[in-house]
Amino acid sequence: MPHEPLDLDDIVHQALAGEDGSVGPDALRTRVVLRMEWTSGDRWELWAITLASGVHIYCDSSGVETRVLASAKRGSPSEADGFFLERLAESHGRLFGIEMTGAPPDRVRSSIGDRAFLADVFVELFEDTEAAPALGTAPDFHAVVVAWLDRVLSAPAMTRRQPRIRDEDPSLH
Repeated sequence: MPHEPLDLDDIVHQALAGEDGSVGPDALRTRVVLRMEWTSGDRWELWAITLASGVHIYCDSSGVETRVLASAKRGSPSEADGFFLERLAESHGRLFGIEMTGAPPDRVRSSIGDRAFLADVFVELFEDTEAAPALGTAPDFHAVVVAWLDRVLSAPAMTRRQPRIRDEDPSLH
């Protein structure tokens, strides 16, 4: 994992140096993991590139730049996505050179259908940030986040529980 996000446009440009043609970062996407949008028109998207080796490269796009944040190799794409989201939330993004700032998004889309898992991710992501007071000041912040997600989340129907890191190794939590 890089200490700072890497500019994906630069990586693609260097990889294709001297070659005819070009490849845009959007052409490399395998799936969108999480998309957050604000009524201001701002958006942030977390997406993955899956390599033939089974490695998942996690990138983000903000409309201004596209960056490589990390890679993971864990079973299925769903397991890798969950692993990455848990690490992102636990560190408020700092582990990947990004941070949650400002108000919570007005719309959220996710490829993950486990709403309880997503609620846990957003609780950790928002705690002690500018977004927390904007969501409300009820004593049970988890319940506040669940109510917020009910209003803003678009995700597939729940099919199975998302695997979690703490289920694999309880000593991690």
